[in-house]
Amino acid sequence: MAPIIRNVEGSSNGPGPDESLFWAEVIGSETMLKHGMDAMNRRDYTTAANLFAGAGGARAGYGPANLLFNRAVRQLVPRWHFAMLNDHARNEAYRRAISAVVRPGDLVLDIGTGAGLLSLLAVEAGADMVVTCEMEPVIAAIARRTMAVNGVESRVKVVEARSTDLRVGVDLPRPADVLVTEIFDCALLGEGALPSIEHARQELLRPDATIVPQGARLWGQLVESDELFGRNHVDTVYDFDMTLFQQFRSMEYFSTYLTGYRHRLLGEPFPLFDFDFRTGKCEQERVVPAPVSADGTCHAIVMWFELDLAEDVTLSNGPEDHGTHWRQAVQTFERPLPCRAGEPLRLLVTHDNDRVLVRPEPLGAAAAEVSPSGHR
Repeated sequence: MAPIIRNVEGSSNGPGPDESLFWAEVIGSETMLKHGMDAMNRRDYTTAANLFAGAGGARAGYGPANLLFNRAVRQLVPRWHFAMLNDHARNEAYRRAISAVVRPGDLVLDIGTGAGLLSLLAVEAGADMVVTCEMEPVIAAIARRTMAVNGVESRVKVVEARSTDLRVGVDLPRPADVLVTEIFDCALLGEGALPSIEHARQELLRPDATIVPQGARLWGQLVESDELFGRNHVDTVYDFDMTLFQQFRSMEYFSTYLTGYRHRLLGEPFPLFDFDFRTGKCEQERVVPAPVSADGTCHAIVMWFELDLAEDVTLSNGPEDHGTHWRQAVQTFERPLPCRAGEPLRLLVTHDNDRVLVRPEPLGAAAAEVSPSGHR
């Protein structure tokens, strides 16, 4: 059945104000709430939000429709957006970088609109036009309104799509002069940054386009912490054998603040990967001799990134960078690893363009060894 709620542009991703009132009158608010709750149970949160909005939930108030609409929207818009928008260090670094590279007349591509701050900064820096893409319809709709509120709707085009679906001549009038993006998770890669930037470089940008950020490094540091290990492991509880639950442990990293746990650092930070977003060059597998400066037991590795936004403009989510909205990435090892001061722990570090995985070097590993140089 064709969707009964449509937005102003004619898509099925949100009701227009007149249509919401019309359908509420035709089928009744209670019926819309019921169908909305059915959609919530199916985890179809976009449909649920549309139905709750049609029942009046998008208007100010604290009635059932308002609360249900808010619950649906909370599933579509992660809470970290608020912390991100109030992250002064992040915002200031991007503002400095964008103002340094954007020139009057530039066409800027912004991948991952969110609230639209980077697009606004590009206009502030003199961009003639910004094309920005956001795949979540609810967020895209608010971003369009945000552009209008700030008086730049004629210079910022919000496209409701993944960046890999954009086309020059359709979504962009020509290849972009500048790419700006901030689609990075705590370990850099988890929000699709590499394939998105690669596609943009091949299909959406001028050959000499500027990319913000131009590159990044991923750092690691060995950690001793029973508390962190317990976040991802279990054996016995009150003498009950709970080891079968271990099959559900995460092989990869999870995000947390390292400072929230009792821990001891076993060595200095060391580089895991270097990424050049301008060329796409990056190894996908390497053996790293992780430095060890203290005897102990290694339970985990903590990871963080450092972005090269522009010349002399960097941004990091390291444990010592207090106030950043990003957490650190922590990966616990399958079992604790004994460490001796002065004897590097040899690690095999890999990534699949989406996630980083670190484990002890298997016997006979063929990956090239790299030196733990480049320490900040």
